[in-house]
Amino acid sequence: MKTLYLLRHAKSSWKQPDIPDFERPLNGRGKKDAPLMGKILKEKNLNIDLIISSPAKRAKKTAKKVAKQIAYKKEKIVLNQEIYEANISEIFDVLEQINSSINSLMLVGHNPTFTDVANLLLKNAKIENIPTSGVVAIHFDCQKWSEIEEIKGNLVFFEYPKKHKDITPSNNALEQGRALG
Repeated sequence: MKTLYLLRHAKSSWKQPDIPDFERPLNGRGKKDAPLMGKILKEKNLNIDLIISSPAKRAKKTAKKVAKQIAYKKEKIVLNQEIYEANISEIFDVLEQINSSINSLMLVGHNPTFTDVANLLLKNAKIENIPTSGVVAIHFDCQKWSEIEEIKGNLVFFEYPKKHKDITPSNNALEQGRALG
């Protein structure tokens, strides 16, 4: 049994348009949402064996903020360059390299690849978009990460910050409009 958590990095700042993409930091919302997601994950009593993050600044910061909330030592976060700007095949390459002793793995990275990977793996759900700070948990009935196959994963949960924020009736209508449009 293996569980994969795909965590999209928190909202990044665009205040400095000339800064390289790799160096973009989290913005104010991202700095609040990442720990919130960590608290939500902590409430689920997850036992994450390994966190691997894209080394991009926004992903690395997200990984550290979530790790702190779930009592995962930030020094144990592995940075993997392959996750930054990865395509689906490259994410599968990362998964195939994971030791079989690891049962729960969190990857921290980027869209659109993470949403595409989730949809490729899930047999019982379709996710339109993993928003910033969103996490998708997928369970597989296999013994090795190399045995993970397309449309064989079961959705355990899909969490994201807006799902947990108080929504007024007018905001709720706005969100529904966004979801439809």
